[in-house]
Amino acid sequence: MPPKPELAPGTDRFHEPRREDCPWCGSRRLRTRLRAPDLLHHRPGRFAVDECRDCAHAFQNPRLSPEGLALYHRDFFEGRLEDYAERFHATRSGRRRHRAAARAMAALPEPESWLDVGTGHAHFPRTAKELFPYTSFDGLDTTLRVARAQTEGHIEEAHCGRLTAPEVLARLRARYDVVSMIHHLEHTPDPRAELRAALTALRPGGHLLIEAPDPRSTFARLLGKWWLHHGQPRHLHLMPPANLRAELESQGCEILKADRKTPHIPYDISAALFLALGRLVPRRWLPAAAPFVSLTAAVDHALAPLLRRTRFSNTYRIIAKKGE
Repeated sequence: MPPKPELAPGTDRFHEPRREDCPWCGSRRLRTRLRAPDLLHHRPGRFAVDECRDCAHAFQNPRLSPEGLALYHRDFFEGRLEDYAERFHATRSGRRRHRAAARAMAALPEPESWLDVGTGHAHFPRTAKELFPYTSFDGLDTTLRVARAQTEGHIEEAHCGRLTAPEVLARLRARYDVVSMIHHLEHTPDPRAELRAALTALRPGGHLLIEAPDPRSTFARLLGKWWLHHGQPRHLHLMPPANLRAELESQGCEILKADRKTPHIPYDISAALFLALGRLVPRRWLPAAAPFVSLTAAVDHALAPLLRRTRFSNTYRIIAKKGE
């Protein structure tokens, strides 16, 4: 993609001041986990991900300002990457993953109302409806994609904005039996505030469904900046599951289930190769490399039954119950 005029003077003005402490636990014992360019859009700028030596929370540091986040997110939706994501979620593998997340809630009382946060085009509610045909699904997203999803009949109500915004939360307070956040928290400026807002939207005894990348995955260590879930510059926080569990328990939740096996997404090797080719290989040669990406994708899927049972698993799921 050609450079945007806004980025021509440099990217420093789109960053907030660098933090000297961990945003999760407050420790000042930080180390640089990685530095990476924008491997998806190939826009100017380099981004650092720091890791707390005490709690293992990983976060972008310095973080993009709200203006910087808006700029890079706009790149995602203006470019071909949203089309790529659309195709991925619409694949059989994507639908199977969403069905597994919804099925994890099947043992609980059938919900009357369900809010999917960060819903985008509502791929997850569309699939979850197959298992919960009598549940009313609403969606919330920061983009107008959510309005399109409502028009297409995938959700009942569309809410545009951030869950933490007072005007949004006032409308949603105590309305839902289930709130889901499927690969959403890593994009938020303040995951702890996002969790509090999600619990506010739940009725007493309601359930919170979360899926998020696991920064302690062995793939994350081996692949470094080429690990897709590091996702710079759009991923702001990567939280180990132990941190998220402890935070939910501190807010009065009961952890009903924590799973690192089923949510694993088999694309670590092929996605790393895709990113590396896009960065290192001239564009005119990329079509010739496509068979190699397909081959590594087959390897990812062949290894998945084994890897999902080990520390190589790249995603975790937590189901928590709000206090009565």
